[in-house]
Amino acid sequence: MINLEWYRIFLHTAHNGNFTKAAQQLHITQPSVSYAIKQMEEMLGLKLFHRLSKGVELTEEGRALLAYVEQSFSMLDAAQKHVRDLKQLAEGEVRIGASDSLIKHLLLPQLNRFHKEYPGIRIRLTHGKTPDIAQRLREGRIDCAIVHLPIHDPELDVQPLAILEDCFVVGESYREKLEGRTLSANELASLPLLLLSPGSSTRVFVEQWFAARGIPVKPDMELGSIDLLSEFAKLGFGAAFITRSFVEEELATGELIELQLDETLPPRSIGFAVRNGKPLSLAAERFARMLETHKI
Repeated sequence: MINLEWYRIFLHTAHNGNFTKAAQQLHITQPSVSYAIKQMEEMLGLKLFHRLSKGVELTEEGRALLAYVEQSFSMLDAAQKHVRDLKQLAEGEVRIGASDSLIKHLLLPQLNRFHKEYPGIRIRLTHGKTPDIAQRLREGRIDCAIVHLPIHDPELDVQPLAILEDCFVVGESYREKLEGRTLSANELASLPLLLLSPGSSTRVFVEQWFAARGIPVKPDMELGSIDLLSEFAKLGFGAAFITRSFVEEELATGELIELQLDETLPPRSIGFAVRNGKPLSLAAERFARMLETHKI
């Protein structure tokens, strides 16, 4: 196989039409250029240059080879630039997974900060329920994920990221009936319940909470997003189970009313997950560090 440096010497010689000028550009001696070209010609079994009194001229075979060499070095230069840009975080991508509610209420500010600092990095965002997101992470389709805890999976490395406090909320039409009252779990279950769709970590959590008190859950509405839960609760359709920080504004304005329970709902945690033993890309590593610095 021909030495790559010989191809570089060939390229400069072809562009300059002169061994001496090529040597000057490459900062090597003229005999080194002459030797490299001679070795190439011997290995290829053909002449690449016509030797002239004032320099050299490509043969037909030399011109054919030059087209490929130029393209190859152009691609190598582009590859080096791309890798350099990746190192400097001027290019690259980070693939993140999370549920819709976590994306909107917790992740969006972090993504906005990251995008402003590294505008050349593409952010590929995928949404879904925590079990689905965890599966995509295991399969390597995403680099990292924001997930509801607990997750017990030896393939994933999950670090706690934030604490969520949940509550049940109702709209203005329930104010006279329920505001100021303390409700038991049974009294709560007698209200029309608005819950997230089955299979979500939030739905599993609230079902287990009721089940621990021997109360079967029969939601009147099963909705696919926190925003829909909030809207239907405001319209008076029932009591929605929702993370308090996601509806702080509505609680402050009185559009939603938090129900007071006779026992405190246990807090939940969310975590940052990556694959065990799989190093992150430079872009994903920088995003992970940013999350550590700017806590959600």
